[in-house]
Amino acid sequence: MIFEHHPSPSRRGIRSAFLIVLALGAVLAATAMVGVFGEQLSAAWPQGTPPQGAPGQGSPGSAGSDGGRTTGDATVFDDEVAAVANLDPELRDALQRAATDAAGEDLVFLVNSGWRSAEYQDELLRDAVVEYGSEAEAARWVATADTSPHVQGDAVDLGPFDATYWLSQHGAAYGLCQIYANESWHFELRPEAVEDGCPDLYADPTEDPRMQR
Repeated sequence: MIFEHHPSPSRRGIRSAFLIVLALGAVLAATAMVGVFGEQLSAAWPQGTPPQGAPGQGSPGSAGSDGGRTTGDATVFDDEVAAVANLDPELRDALQRAATDAAGEDLVFLVNSGWRSAEYQDELLRDAVVEYGSEAEAARWVATADTSPHVQGDAVDLGPFDATYWLSQHGAAYGLCQIYANESWHFELRPEAVEDGCPDLYADPTEDPRMQR
């Protein structure tokens, strides 16, 4: 006869109790860790204030902290973006009114560039000199920080093409005009255009008297 060994009921009870104690200890330790982590997270991330780079966050810092750089997906309604927020209020209002009407034709006005800091404008000019090979050629595309209407918040470069084409046809009704023949994306506010139409285009910025300062 083979005798099978079965733990006595008392020994099984002791083992079960021991396992329960271990499980409870693990739960309590995990709870304590979560509590500590939660306190650290609350201190680093106040309620309602996501950290830099968190999904859904607007442009970081105050308007102007990025110099007016854009990512190409901002619209004329994105007032939290420095390139839009620092535009002249009358220009921004005209753009938003025009964009609202154009939305009926499924058009969206994207801001490729709007307001720029003087430092950012200087950077663009240096890059243009390298790209075009001379200051004279670069001046056909990029103004100095002292003369650029972008630095004053008085100009905006828009996209895509279908939106700029629509605005070239209808912009005068809002006082929005193209200024340079070589920059179909560049618009400025000319309030008199509502009655008189937009002025004749300059071939490029070098013909603009404002650039001669």
